[in-house]
Amino acid sequence: MYIKNTNTVYGIIAILLHWLMAILIIGSFSLGMYMVDLDYYDQWYHTAPWWHKSIGVCVFTLLLIRLAWRLSNSDPEPLQTYKTWEIKAAKNVHIFFYVLLLIICISGYFISTAKGIGIEVFGWFDIPSVISLSDTQADLTGKVHEIATNALVAMLVLHIIAALKHHYYNKDETLTRMLNPIKPKENIN
Repeated sequence: MYIKNTNTVYGIIAILLHWLMAILIIGSFSLGMYMVDLDYYDQWYHTAPWWHKSIGVCVFTLLLIRLAWRLSNSDPEPLQTYKTWEIKAAKNVHIFFYVLLLIICISGYFISTAKGIGIEVFGWFDIPSVISLSDTQADLTGKVHEIATNALVAMLVLHIIAALKHHYYNKDETLTRMLNPIKPKENIN
């Protein structure tokens, strides 16, 4: 098992960061979609946003760790079966993921602290508010958060479809490299 990435496989750290973030992002998105329709008298009216914010802080923290890990590690080399446009598309999609996640996390912070109140993270600590927003600014920030989140989900769906296409149609090692940090038996380059 590899800790760091090699030229043929992702290491266990990259794999764990990838899947942990995927679970947290999908969970946070699902919770966000659920909580926007809650009314004041629903028992989850205050609890769902608390969880959503706490998970969002975890996603942001993991995003920073993942960016640092990615900058300190090389990625496995593209498979020889990849077309040039697939390689470029994959790089651009990953950059777009990181940009969208930064926008979502930062806008989420500003929405949550718009009234000058910090964010309580799982009851462990608080992240203070650094700026208060007017109602108009908070609404605009909320719209940015919503649009970026919808774009992220659309990209996530395409990402999943591409991974499944490579696994089942192309029958290559694309998906298994993100599932298994053990060097493949045959040379995939």
